[in-house]
Amino acid sequence: MKTKFFLATALIAAVLTGHGQGNQDWAKSRLEKSSRHQEWVEVKNGARPVNCFVVYPEVKNPAPAVIVIHEIFGLTPWARSAADEVAAEGVIAIAPDLLSGAGPNGGGSSSFASTDDAIAAIQKLPPAQITGDLNAVADYAKTLSSCNGTLGVAGFCWGGGQTFRFACHRPELKSAFVFYGPPPATDEMLKIKCPVYGFYAENDSRISSTIPATKENMKAAGKIYDPVIYPGAGHGFMRAGEQPDAKSGNKKARDAAWKRFRALLRKL
Repeated sequence: MKTKFFLATALIAAVLTGHGQGNQDWAKSRLEKSSRHQEWVEVKNGARPVNCFVVYPEVKNPAPAVIVIHEIFGLTPWARSAADEVAAEGVIAIAPDLLSGAGPNGGGSSSFASTDDAIAAIQKLPPAQITGDLNAVADYAKTLSSCNGTLGVAGFCWGGGQTFRFACHRPELKSAFVFYGPPPATDEMLKIKCPVYGFYAENDSRISSTIPATKENMKAAGKIYDPVIYPGAGHGFMRAGEQPDAKSGNKKARDAAWKRFRALLRKL
């Protein structure tokens, strides 16, 4: 029942917020205007190729690397634009396409004919494969001469949940930034070594209602969990608040969350 409800909610969000690959010209425009170096690389999880969008900061010295995990809609132009904004804060941003190979003819996120198809495909991804992909990306980041070895992870929506889950599997992470994603199982939280910073929407009870229990469980496990709920915002406000037709609550929440996120990124 939870999976069906999650899918239904995601589909409604898709219709209401216009996230798809083909209607994010505003995000594409942001990317094209960026002065930062952007490139595509192929990372290997065993024999499995994972396409990744990498953005380098304009800095003098080696920098931390942050893995940016996309929404349930795949690696959209907005997800790549978000990675570019992360890199603007002096870190290397690596956004893997976790739908690599899952699309038509072995394509990735951009190969799906519809949003529904992308959502359906992402729900079928094996958890072990997702963890393997993210570990491969983390390992790749550490090989970069421009990386100082510090790793962080950030994710949105579905990617927020995967961010929280990956923190349970990668003990060397310095920070995890969870944007309106569900928490992992309570026993999994015991494995977390880094602080987890949460960004949540007031009008998103499906996710925000998990915060009190998560706070208790993380505290009992001796872990750092710092959630903030943004008033007037709905699920997906980091993207929805940037759209040309953004509602006031989402825009204000996005601006406030980015301010906090930027300050935390500078501490990596």
